[in-house]
Amino acid sequence: MNSQGQQNSISAAGLAQATVFPILLSISFSHLLNDSIQSLIPSIYPLVKKSFNLSFAQVGLITFTFQLAASLLQPFVGSYTDRHPKPFSLATGMGFTLIGLIFLSFANSFATTLVSVGLIGVGSSIFHPEASKVAYMASGGKRGLAQSIFQVGGNAGSAFGPLLAAIIIVPYGRSHILYFGLLALIAIVVLITIGKWYQNNMRRIKPKIVNRTIDNKPLFSKKKIALSVGILLLLIFSKYFYLASMTSYYTFYLINKFGLSVQNSQIHLFIFLAAVAAGTFIGGPLGDRFGRKYVIWFSILGVAPFTLLLPYVNLFWTSILSVVIGFVLSSAFSAILVYAQELMPGKIGTVSGLFFGFAFGMGGIGSAVLGVLADHTSITYVYKVCAFLPLIGIITGFLPDIGGKRSSLKKQVG
Repeated sequence: MNSQGQQNSISAAGLAQATVFPILLSISFSHLLNDSIQSLIPSIYPLVKKSFNLSFAQVGLITFTFQLAASLLQPFVGSYTDRHPKPFSLATGMGFTLIGLIFLSFANSFATTLVSVGLIGVGSSIFHPEASKVAYMASGGKRGLAQSIFQVGGNAGSAFGPLLAAIIIVPYGRSHILYFGLLALIAIVVLITIGKWYQNNMRRIKPKIVNRTIDNKPLFSKKKIALSVGILLLLIFSKYFYLASMTSYYTFYLINKFGLSVQNSQIHLFIFLAAVAAGTFIGGPLGDRFGRKYVIWFSILGVAPFTLLLPYVNLFWTSILSVVIGFVLSSAFSAILVYAQELMPGKIGTVSGLFFGFAFGMGGIGSAVLGVLADHTSITYVYKVCAFLPLIGIITGFLPDIGGKRSSLKKQVG
């Protein structure tokens, strides 16, 4: 009987550690659809700016409204669902996104546009913490890889959004945003399926919360954890302020400096965002293997030489440097998120909500601040200032070395 119990326990442990790739791919696909929709917002800025005669500061306020709605709720959603899991909240969040999308396609004023993007932001704030938790549950211990698979879907969606906007919305008008509601409907169907799996596999997350001897035991003192989280959030600030300059104003920069058309500038934005998607996939597995601290350090500080060069080169080298910047800088987030989850085990939703929320918030504030700066100076000056942000990456050296997957396994065995 004792032996049978042990076998059942070993069997259950093995099941809990199996990586569920169909779920990882499904949550990544839903992330792709979600972020494809969200990326339509900056993609239509040139059209909205012209239609409503907006300043750059008002354009920045659109991003700020979306990002604020997307960021403020995320830590609370994550904390609440840690205590009270809500498997079908993913589909609910996508429902808010669909409503916002419909409103945006018919928006006839600046104020209506703000309400529309706010609704899409609320959908995002519900989606991201729980989706990240699903990736954790399905990881089978390969947490960096799982987060990278999840993140690459979102970044691929962010890349496709401007391309689809250039093909469908720019030539035919803003009302054609409504066609993207089909993406939201597909995502809702996928997320209901994921919700059913989540509901039937609570054991994959509950043992992590209950087992205080392994996964739920903090690695460091509260003071050191607080300092490390502060450093990680400062790195998020650096990364997402710079990304805000690219996602919100890169098209304007290309139009202003090189005389590109709106469609051509959108294609260049797609190239940059495709590089971001590719880089995202690399960061997680490298963090699993070599240690997340070193991936974070390389990703943020390592991109500085390229950002410093960007404002001073021609169109050809601008395109090349944008690819390098997107690829290198994007490898940080999966490593940062999993590093934070390992700092505070047992609080997966809270950590995911905090970091996704802060990332969205910094993107929104960055867009608003940079819009004001562009109005008072120039778009080119914005890129000259932002070029120094990755130098903040030097503070990564103060993070404790948690290590990668192998060292984690050694600690558990020991």
